Amino acid sequence: MKLTDNTILITGGAAGIGFALARSLSAKGNRVIICGRSESTLQAAQEKVPALITHVCDIANTESRQSMVDWLRANYPTLNVVINNAGVQYRRDFRIDPSIGTLDQEVGINLIGPIYLIAELLPALKRQQEAFIINVTSALAFSPKADIPVYCATKAAMHAFTLSLRHQLKTTGIRVVEIAPPIVDTGLGGNTRSEGVTSQMMVSPEAFATEALLQLEADKDEVLVGISAELRRLGEALFERMNNRSQ
Repeated sequence: MKLTDNTILITGGAAGIGFALARSLSAKGNRVIICGRSESTLQAAQEKVPALITHVCDIANTESRQSMVDWLRANYPTLNVVINNAGVQYRRDFRIDPSIGTLDQEVGINLIGPIYLIAELLPALKRQQEAFIINVTSALAFSPKADIPVYCATKAAMHAFTLSLRHQLKTTGIRVVEIAPPIVDTGLGGNTRSEGVTSQMMVSPEAFATEALLQLEADKDEVLVGISAELRRLGEALFERMNNRSQ
């Protein structure tokens, strides 16, 4: 993938790994658009990187998402890269309280919203000579953590969807890429992390972005950073080890 002179949309691009990617890609000479639900967070990101273009959007909300698609079509017809990065994570204990009130939000932002967004942007992407759909999943798509079951399920579903979409679009000018981050030191999950992973396998957003972009530039369809490569290889064989701290 050529990492210069693109018009790039990054959902959830105002913080965490989304912002780290946005900062790096902007520095490489790309036009980078970031969207998110919080106007203040978007403004803070733009203060740090003035070249960023911001747009308030909740990708899980049909009206908000469609408004952004119309805005992109009118103002950024050269859009050729979409990075589906927005995500939320909630702990859920089905033995006590599964916190079902946030279920629709977690599934909507992590899975349903990105699928809708891809479908709605496909006509614009097909008009480009070369375009990319980049879906950010997780190492936990391959070996889940039991205390965040819905998050892991949405990422596993996004992994499967990405494989299928890549197959369907392989004869078009649209490349479909998956980025599977390891545990990254961000505010995801309310600044908490699953037991047993906080002292191992974690990387900074900046280190993640540096490695991810190197692999994108090397034209990899699966970008596996850090422990993600091992989890992709071993998958569920690591489940008991990851979810039982005594082992």
